[in-house]
Amino acid sequence: MPSRLLERLTDPRRIARRLRSEWQRVRPFPLPRYTPQTPRTGAGHDLGLYLAPTALTLGAAAMSEEASTAVAALLDRLAPSEEAEVEQLLYCLAKAKFGSHWRYADLLTTLWAAATLIRPQSYLEIGVRRGRSAALVGAMRPQSAIYGFDLWLPGYGGAPNPGPDFVRAELRAVGHTGDVVLVTGDSHQTLPRFLRERPDLYLDLITIDGDKSVHGVGSDLASALPRLKVGGIVVFDDLPMYPVLRRVWGKVVGRDGRYATWEFNNAGSGVATAIRVSDQAPLALPC
Repeated sequence: MPSRLLERLTDPRRIARRLRSEWQRVRPFPLPRYTPQTPRTGAGHDLGLYLAPTALTLGAAAMSEEASTAVAALLDRLAPSEEAEVEQLLYCLAKAKFGSHWRYADLLTTLWAAATLIRPQSYLEIGVRRGRSAALVGAMRPQSAIYGFDLWLPGYGGAPNPGPDFVRAELRAVGHTGDVVLVTGDSHQTLPRFLRERPDLYLDLITIDGDKSVHGVGSDLASALPRLKVGGIVVFDDLPMYPVLRRVWGKVVGRDGRYATWEFNNAGSGVATAIRVSDQAPLALPC
């Protein structure tokens, strides 16, 4: 065996990286524990009607020209950032080049679709950063209750991470007037405690965009999903960027009969979303 190849195969740093990668691939993670009698999103609406959108309806709305136009307008109302400028430029160039044929979705257009279709009264977000997603929901549903969880680490992802006071200012800038609760700390610890203290809190819309490790995503989904109303929507960002997380999403959401799922992974960082269509998973049929 050539000496350079032997050195590469026995390099401790390479071995450590391979072991970390393999551990992420097989690492166990917690699963949601559901309880019966979950409320529906239609509760409290006129006549108590309940009609959830289909996954294809949600996807079509997320990829619509109306969605990208609304998101671009929302970004104009927020404090300037390089990330927002890049996103607006993408929308502008793609529409100019491809016209009505352009199909694209990301976290923000998917949240616009969800907020349009189900009119959320309560929204929970893990991984708030500058608050763009929360501001989008807050602008569309000014009286909704918003719950956000973040560590607000300085310079996270190489970009400014200005903290909860900045997020509150962004929400006020878009006209949100509902309750806002922003919790600082590790969501794997703060979210379970927060929900235990509020046993009657159920959510119409949830975004999972925090820790991207297998155990981290599994923990956040396990805590949040039992509180998602029937007819509610969960949105997960960056799934194609972290292929190892497909195992988590698939086991917890994709193969659970409580959910109907839709994904966009053809461009950008991609997005996955699911509508909770049932209170209980359907019984498996005998072979």
